Parts: sequence; structure tokens; C-alpha cells
Amino acid sequence: MNKKAIFAAGCFWGVQYYFDKLPGVISTKVGYTGGTIANPTYEHVCSNNTDHYEAIEVEYDPKKISYEELLKYFFEIHDFSQKNGQGPDIGPQYLSVIFWGEESEKKTAEALIKILQQKGKTVATILLRVAIFYPAELYHQNYYQKKGHEPYCHFHHKIF
Repeated sequence: MNKKAIFAAGCFWGVQYYFDKLPGVISTKVGYTGGTIANPTYEHVCSNNTDHYEAIEVEYDPKKISYEELLKYFFEIHDFSQKNGQGPDIGPQYLSVIFWGEESEKKTAEALIKILQQKGKTVATILLRVAIFYPAELYHQNYYQKKGHEPYCHFHHKIF
């Protein structure tokens, strides 16, 4: 049975671009989570009055890729040390967040953060319990695939 994971790592376009390339990922959706209003729009989230994060919901096959492998990749595709956003995208909606649903997911995230810290890395990533995920507007879905561009503030660099 497939599982889902939710991550926030800056502008959701770039996060989706990279997770879509990962073997074992079935599908991805960009959207909003963690906030105070139901069915937020992009304009709501950009107002910084809703406490939502730009996030991605990843559906994956745990027989082909583990939650730990997803988390490692999450850390490798953004600057998890940045405290005020991601790259040039500044604001609370662009923070680095792992949304955990099961205690084992939280423990896995904590263990990886500890490894990164032992390597001398600063980790600004927040761990939050999973919240309702609201898919973003259609024009945000698969943005870079539609536009034929590559992300401007996301990159993949091997850490683990």
C-alpha cells in the first residue's frame, strides 16, 4: 500500500520538480498546510496572515523507497540551515518543515537532524505534526514541467 509524506522546503515548485524525479515516488501535489484557515489560496498564504506553509504531498511506494530515504533527499534539495525562508524567497510560508504523522517518522527526522548536526551543519528545519493539506491552484501543479524551466533556489547535493 502506498504512503504519503508532507514536506515544506521553500517555494513548492522546486521541491516538486526534484521529488518527481525520485524513483519510488508515485505522485506529488503542491499545496498549503499548517495554517489557520480552511481552503487557503495562494494570495491568502502570501499575505502571511494564515500560518500556512507552501508544501508538497508525496505519495510513495514504501517497497521501493523508505521514509528515511525521502527525508535524506528532502535535506539534499534545499538549504535546511536558512531560518527566514529559502534562497531569495523570504517569509514564514517558505520555511523548512517536516510534517510527521507517525511517531516513527518524527524519530527518523530527529535522528537525521542529529546526524547533520554531528557533521557540523546548522539545521533550521521545524518538525510539526501533520495537518490538513490543501492542494494549491492548478497553475501551481507541475509548474516547472509546464514551463520548461529549472528551479532557481533548489538544487540537489549529496549529503548522506
